[in-house]
Amino acid sequence: MDVGGNSGLPVNNKQRAMLPNKSRVEFTRNPRKDSEGLSESPDLEFEYADTDKWAAELSELYSYTEGPEFALNRKCFEVEFRTHVCDRKWTELDAAQHRAHAMRLLDGLEVIARDKRLKAARAILYMAQGTFSECSSEAEVQYWMRYNIFLLLDVGTFSALVELLNMEIDNSAACSSAVRKPAISLADSTDLRVLLNIMYLMVETIQQDDPADKPEWKIIRETFRAELGSPLFNNEPMSVMLFGMVTKFCSGHAPHFPMKKVLLLLWKSILFTLGGFEQLQSIKVHKRVELGLAPLPEDSIRVIRSMRAASPPASASDLIEQQQKRARREHKALIKQDNLDAFNEKDPYKADDSREDEDDNDDNDNSIEAETFPLERDEVMPPPIPHPPSDRVSLPKGLPWAPKVREKDIENFLESSRSKFIGYTLGNDTNTVVGLPRPIHESIKTLKQHKYISIAEIQIAKEEEFQKTPLSGGEEEVEMSSIELLYQGILPSLPQYMIALLKILLAAAPTSKAKTDSINILADVLPEEMPTTVLQSMKLGVDVNRHKEIIVKAISAILLLLLKHFKLNHIYQFEYMAQHLVFANCIPLILKFFNQNIMSYITAKNSISVLDFPHCVVHELPELTAESLEAGDNNQFCWRNLFSCINLLRILNKLTKWKHSRTMMLVVFKSAPILKRALKVKQAMMQLYVLKLLKVQTKYLGRQWRKSNMKTMSAIYQKVRHRLNDDWAYGNDLDARPWDFQAEECALRANIERFNSRRYDKSHSNPDFLPVDNCLQSVLGQRVDLPEDFQMNYDLWLEREVFSKPISWEELLQ
Repeated sequence: MDVGGNSGLPVNNKQRAMLPNKSRVEFTRNPRKDSEGLSESPDLEFEYADTDKWAAELSELYSYTEGPEFALNRKCFEVEFRTHVCDRKWTELDAAQHRAHAMRLLDGLEVIARDKRLKAARAILYMAQGTFSECSSEAEVQYWMRYNIFLLLDVGTFSALVELLNMEIDNSAACSSAVRKPAISLADSTDLRVLLNIMYLMVETIQQDDPADKPEWKIIRETFRAELGSPLFNNEPMSVMLFGMVTKFCSGHAPHFPMKKVLLLLWKSILFTLGGFEQLQSIKVHKRVELGLAPLPEDSIRVIRSMRAASPPASASDLIEQQQKRARREHKALIKQDNLDAFNEKDPYKADDSREDEDDNDDNDNSIEAETFPLERDEVMPPPIPHPPSDRVSLPKGLPWAPKVREKDIENFLESSRSKFIGYTLGNDTNTVVGLPRPIHESIKTLKQHKYISIAEIQIAKEEEFQKTPLSGGEEEVEMSSIELLYQGILPSLPQYMIALLKILLAAAPTSKAKTDSINILADVLPEEMPTTVLQSMKLGVDVNRHKEIIVKAISAILLLLLKHFKLNHIYQFEYMAQHLVFANCIPLILKFFNQNIMSYITAKNSISVLDFPHCVVHELPELTAESLEAGDNNQFCWRNLFSCINLLRILNKLTKWKHSRTMMLVVFKSAPILKRALKVKQAMMQLYVLKLLKVQTKYLGRQWRKSNMKTMSAIYQKVRHRLNDDWAYGNDLDARPWDFQAEECALRANIERFNSRRYDKSHSNPDFLPVDNCLQSVLGQRVDLPEDFQMNYDLWLEREVFSKPISWEELLQ
C-alpha cells in the first residue's frame, strides 16, 4: 500500500511505521474534525444479541443463486392447490380448509416416487415462505409465514421432514454419485436443500416469541421446544443428528451436503432448545440461589451495553504532525522516570523506542497508541462525544466492574504474609491472623468482602467428594435438562464434532488460502453453469463471500452457546469440549482469523439487499449493474461479521481463562500485535474482550512491551474487571514463572475422564463397588433358568462334579 502517495506527504520509514493502514481510512469515511484537526468518529451503533433481525436471519438462509427456485416452489404449490381448491386464493380460505390442504400436502411426502415427493416438499416450502404471491408487503409475508408454519407444525409436518432427512442422509447412491463428480453444484443437493429450508423456517419462526400469539400457539411452541431437545428422533436430539451430518460432510463421504443450511439449522436448534444469553444469565442467577451463593455483583449484559468504546486512532497526517512536535520538544529536556506516574505524564504518542518488539513495528501497532481513553488524556486530545442520556444506563462513576477475589487468592496472600512476618505457614487456614501486622488484617478484610465463589468451584468440590467416597457419597441426582440430554448425545463423538466444525471454519475464514486438500464448502452456492458475463461473476463473487461469512457466523455462535451452557450445567462438560477445541488447534485458528484487515472485514458489503428474501419476492427487481453491486448497501458495518468477531473473541477468552498453558499459547503465537489491531474497531464489547485477552498475557510480554503500550494498559485498567492482588501489570507473581505446562493439561484431562466415566460409563463401573447380596435365603431362593441340555444331563453332571470329587471338610471349615 502506497501510504506516502495517499497522504501527499514525504514520509520516512519511522513515520511509515506509525501510519494507519488502509482500513482506518475506510472506517472514518465521513470523519468529523474538531478544532485540533483530529478525527473523531461515532461509536458503531451495534447491539449484540442472540441473532440479527428476523428478516435478516431469513434472508441468510438462501444464497442468491437459489433465486429462481422461489418461482418453482410457487408453481408446485399452485398446481396442487388448483387441483383441489379451484381458483380461490390461499388467503381467502378459512382455517378448516387451510388445515385440510396442509394434510393433503403432508400425505404427498409419503409417496414412493421421488419427483412427486419433491413437488409436495416444494409446495410445503412455499407455504412456509408465506404464500408470497398473494402478499403485497414484507410484513404481510411474515404474517402468513407465521400462520402457515404453526399450521404445518400442528399437523405433524416436522416429524415427517425429519424422517425424510434421515432417508436423504443415508442415501448411498447420492453420496457415491457426489463423491465421483469433479465439481459439485446446487443441483446435487436439491432434495436436501428443500427439506432443510422448511425445517429452518419452522425453527426460526417458532422461536420468535410474539406477545400477540394465540394461547394455543404458545402451547405448540413450548411443546416443540421440548420435543426438539428430547431424544425423539432416532433416540437422539435433533442437534445430534445434524452434528452427524457435519462429520459425514467433513469426512468426504457426503460432499454434496448443503453445509451452510445444516449449520444454520443446528445453531437455531441449539438456541431454541437451550436458550440464548438472556436465558443463560437467568439460569446462572437461579443456580447461585439454589447453591446458596451470594448474588452476582452486577448484570454483565447490562454493564457491557452501557460501556462506551475507546476513541479510534487519529489520521495519518495528525500522527506525523504530532511526531514532529514531539521531536521539537524532546531536545529541551529529558524526563527521568522513577515510577508509573512519571511515565504517564510523558507524551502519549511516544512509541518509537529503538528496543521495541519487531512485531509491533512490522504490524504498525504503534498507531493504536494514539487512542485516547477517558482516564488518561493529553491536552491535545479532543473532548469525548456527548451521548444522549437515553442511550446509556446510568451507572455510578468509577470502574464498571466490581472486583472479585478467589479463595485461592486469599490463601496465597496469607501464606506469603505469614512466611514474611512470622516464618511459618498454616496451609488452607484463612481465618488465623495472629502475629500479622494491622495493615495485613485490613487487607484480608477487604479481600474477604470481595470474595467470589463461582458455580464451577462448587461443582469441582462435589465431584472430588464423589471420587473420594463412591460408596457413602450416594447417587448423584442429574436433572435431565435439554443441555444434559445434548451432552449425553454428543459425548461419544464430541472430539470428531469439534474437529469438523473447526475444519469448516478454517475453510470459510477470509485469511485461508485455497488448497487442494481443503474441504469444498461452496456446494450449495455454485450454479450448474458458471457465469459468462462480468455482472454474473460479480454477483457470484458477492454470493460466495456472503456464504462464507454466514458459515463463520453460525459456527462461532454454535461453539459459544455450547461452551456457555456446558459451563453452567457442569464445569467438566465445559472443560471436555474446551480441551478438544484446544487440541484441534482452535487458538491459532482464531488468531489466524484476526490476522487480517479486521476493519475491512467488519465493513464488508457482501450483500445485495434487493435480492434478499422476502424483499425479492414482494417487489419487482430493479436491473442490477456492476456499479450498484460494487456500491453495496449504506450500512456503517456488517452485523453478522461484527457478531462473528465478538463470538470468536469470547470463545478465545473461554479457552484461555485461568489456563496458564493456553495463555502461553497466545504469547507463543504472537497474538499481542494481532489483538491490538482489533482495538481499532470502535465497538465497546469487542474492545472489552480484546483487552481481556491482552491482560492475561501482559505479564509474559516483558517490561519493554508494557512501556511502549501504556495507552493499552490504561484501557485494560479502565474497562476490564480487577482481581484484587492480581499482579497482571508487572509480572512479579508466581504465575509468570515457567513450569511444566503439559502437566496442567494432563491433570485436567484425568479429572475430565474420571467425571465422564463415573457419570456416564455405567458398563465399566468398578466391580468392587457393586452391591453384593449376602443373605443366604435370598440367594438360594433366586430362580435360575438352566439350559435344556443341562437339565437332560443333570445326573451326569452331579456324578462328575459332586460325587466323584473328594471334599476336604477340615479345610472348608477352616
